Amino acid sequence: MTLPGRRRAGGGLHPVSRTMERIEAIFSSMGFDVADGPEIESDWHSFTSLNNPPNHPARSMQDTFYVDINGEDGIPYNLRPHTSPMQVRYAHQHIKKYAAEFAAAAADATGNVKAPEIRVIAPGRTYRVDSDATHSPMFHQCEGLWLGENVSFKDLKVIFTDFCRTFFETDDLVLRFRPSFFPFTEPSAEIDIQFQTGPLAGRWLEVSGSGQVHPQVVRNMGLDPERYIGFAFGMGPDRLTMLRYGVNDLRLFFDGDQRFLTQFQ
Repeated sequence: MTLPGRRRAGGGLHPVSRTMERIEAIFSSMGFDVADGPEIESDWHSFTSLNNPPNHPARSMQDTFYVDINGEDGIPYNLRPHTSPMQVRYAHQHIKKYAAEFAAAAADATGNVKAPEIRVIAPGRTYRVDSDATHSPMFHQCEGLWLGENVSFKDLKVIFTDFCRTFFETDDLVLRFRPSFFPFTEPSAEIDIQFQTGPLAGRWLEVSGSGQVHPQVVRNMGLDPERYIGFAFGMGPDRLTMLRYGVNDLRLFFDGDQRFLTQFQ
């Protein structure tokens, strides 16, 4: 009777969950929708629709998990290696929802009719055969898409710079857009941020891939690439969490060690 009572300890959000909520809040304030989609995907949505057809050399960059179920095309379904399929699915749903507006815009040669822009982020879990201090077989990704009639690389730089400065709560953050290659964007760029203080001051770290959406991808989304243009980007919330909280090993997030996780309550 004299023993102290046992009370249930208070819980807290996982640090990656905190980051995901923060990312969604920032982009929602910029007018972006938040999309969700299946984690088991078809080959067409994961690769072909993104200008990455069968036997394309770029497919070797994706060491993908497959499941023992074939799709309608006879190709096994996969655990999505990125959240880009959600962008394609969202675009199809968006066009179906505003079919009349898009049809009127396509028929109006003067350009007076404007269909609603596609502005969305797609956060979620992804899977690749990869594991070390900065990679995990299961990890998180957040991709963004903005398609319209007058969306340029300038908009990408402004949007992503504002996001990074808001996320890290500093207006002094310096970003660098470095030329790169992705099959679904052209031109493409890696986005690096520069450490401002500490032992790594002056060094650069890649945080995202980006670029203008490839015309074939726009066509696969059901839009005319001669009229609609835009940009896409993809970043790793896990890496942003590591930077924000000073964690040096990605695997700590998924080990379930209470001594580590209780630091973020």
